[in-house]
Amino acid sequence: MNVVTRIPSCIEQREPPVFACDAMLGGLARWLRAAGYDTSWKADVGDWELVRLSLREGRILLSSDTGIFRIGIVRDGEVPALFIPHGLTKQEQLVFVLGRLDLPLREPRCMACGGPLAEVPKEHVRERVPPRTLAWLQQFYECRRCRHIFWQGTHWRRIANQLENARAVPPEGDS
Repeated sequence: MNVVTRIPSCIEQREPPVFACDAMLGGLARWLRAAGYDTSWKADVGDWELVRLSLREGRILLSSDTGIFRIGIVRDGEVPALFIPHGLTKQEQLVFVLGRLDLPLREPRCMACGGPLAEVPKEHVRERVPPRTLAWLQQFYECRRCRHIFWQGTHWRRIANQLENARAVPPEGDS
């Protein structure tokens, strides 16, 4: 089965690439967002809905469903797609995608919805952040889509470390 279809030319045409994950890859979608990539995911997305979304929005389809790769426009390369092997953890899936597509880490996006993050003044988040966090941090970020607030606390640092570790793993086939 040809599981990678025209990915390099797609990446050259659109920097950075954007992704559409199938229903089984919600964890991967969150990690790709944290790595800075706009990634669409819905728990109940059907194969054809995912294919149409990928085609309409120029997204690279990511799937662990071998059946979706039998759909003509995916199989024939009209919709760029990458098969994610079964049995990988979320971190291993992330390593696989970053390595296979040779993607750098970018500025993080909202892990919940994939929206871009924008720095906001501390005064604007005073009512939306725990008092202790407000007391020891100066920088806060808001998702432009869902308005969720983020800050670079211990959780942010753990995520950043996991992303760095994922990117440090050599691509499959390299020694």
